[in-house]
Amino acid sequence: KEAPVQGQTSPTAASLPSREELKRALEEKTKECAENYDKYVRAVAELENYKKRAVKEKAEAIKYGNESLIRELLPLADSLERALQHADKSNDFESFKKGLGMLKDQLLCCLGKHGVEPIDCADKQFDPNYHEALMQVTSREHDNNQIVDELEKGYLLNGRLLRPAKVTVCKRPDDNGTC
Repeated sequence: KEAPVQGQTSPTAASLPSREELKRALEEKTKECAENYDKYVRAVAELENYKKRAVKEKAEAIKYGNESLIRELLPLADSLERALQHADKSNDFESFKKGLGMLKDQLLCCLGKHGVEPIDCADKQFDPNYHEALMQVTSREHDNNQIVDELEKGYLLNGRLLRPAKVTVCKRPDDNGTC
């Protein structure tokens, strides 16, 4: 192989960038790196601000989440107050009883708007998912495990159990009269 002649450049040396080109490329990459770092710092700051804002919004949602329900309950409180004032001035028990029924309907309507519904227990079979048996009675008039009496209403909230109904359940005696 021949050695390159002095003053001539080898073909590989000609394809290498010059010192100025390398310096310019390095400056461009340094500038690009600084811009990317700036974008990164801004993105991290935005994420932190978002997290703080989300925590604050969540706290406010919890603090004021029941606001619409409470607003709808306030007229009920007003009606109760009027009923108590009327009860002091009147001896008409039937009117008072009718007024209490209206208040109950007003309350159930308000709760219904917010997804609360009572659990129906009339002539139903005992279901431990919706009922809590407080007593067991012996009876031939009802089927075995049928609800005989509802002691306290149960409620669902948007289909999920809020409170089970407290009930009395029938235990039917066998043919010998024993339980």
